Amino acid sequence: MQNQTIGFIGLGVMGGGMAKNTVRKHGGQVRFFDLNAQAMADVGTAGGTTASSVAEAVRDADVIFLSLPGGKQVKQVCLGEDGIAASAKRGAVVVDLSTTTVADARAVAAGLAEKGVEFVDAPVARGRQAAIDGTLSIMVGATETLFAKVEPLLRYMATDVSLCGQVGCGQAVKLINNTLLMENITALAEMMIVGERAGVAPGVLLDVLSKGSADSFALRNHGMKAMLPRQFPAKAFPVPYAIKDLSYTMELAKDCGVHAKLPDLAMKYLERALEKGYSDEYFPVIIEVVETD
Repeated sequence: MQNQTIGFIGLGVMGGGMAKNTVRKHGGQVRFFDLNAQAMADVGTAGGTTASSVAEAVRDADVIFLSLPGGKQVKQVCLGEDGIAASAKRGAVVVDLSTTTVADARAVAAGLAEKGVEFVDAPVARGRQAAIDGTLSIMVGATETLFAKVEPLLRYMATDVSLCGQVGCGQAVKLINNTLLMENITALAEMMIVGERAGVAPGVLLDVLSKGSADSFALRNHGMKAMLPRQFPAKAFPVPYAIKDLSYTMELAKDCGVHAKLPDLAMKYLERALEKGYSDEYFPVIIEVVETD
């Protein structure tokens, strides 16, 4: 495993940290590519080899990691002209760390299979700092045999790596995770404003709630660290990314014959945040929408 050649495509907010951990921990060659030259230079400080194109990055690679903005980009890189299907060797494994729709993951897997290339969907959770620290949670869709091949490599980036089922199931679990979080944040935002207007200091409210049945990961992290101090840093998980993931879940629910109503409410708040100019802010900024609308 340590002598395998790895290609890494996409060095953005999450991909940069994951690529650096891969370069530092892998004993074999790592070639990486991004359209942003500065991002490549940054990852290059950890070692590895800069590639001039997707085709060069994946040439002769045994495993190819992707960390891209969404399904459209994943399909283009995998199946487009001069992409992975046209450039990778037979038997290579593509591991997609991006968040896409379940349908996109399965379509890309089918397209690559025609060229003898295997595919794993492996979306990540826990945010930018965890990507830097190598402490992500990764949800994997793959056969058990393929999972066994890629799990040691995924552990360069993550402390938790979970097989969720066949291709597409990693994306399903990731989308459900993100949607439940957004629904929780939506409820928390509404009740924080209610509590404040009723005369309860927000800090007191969250402290007391954290000791009872309303406690949650969202309350302790997003509530206490972002919504309470009203600090919504850029490049954390901005509103457009939240909208993208939520729309993917709503599509999945529809495909599964479920009319999920709670995502609709979260989406309305996120879209309103976008209208108010909060496109770059961390998505718990929806508390500002609740307060002012």
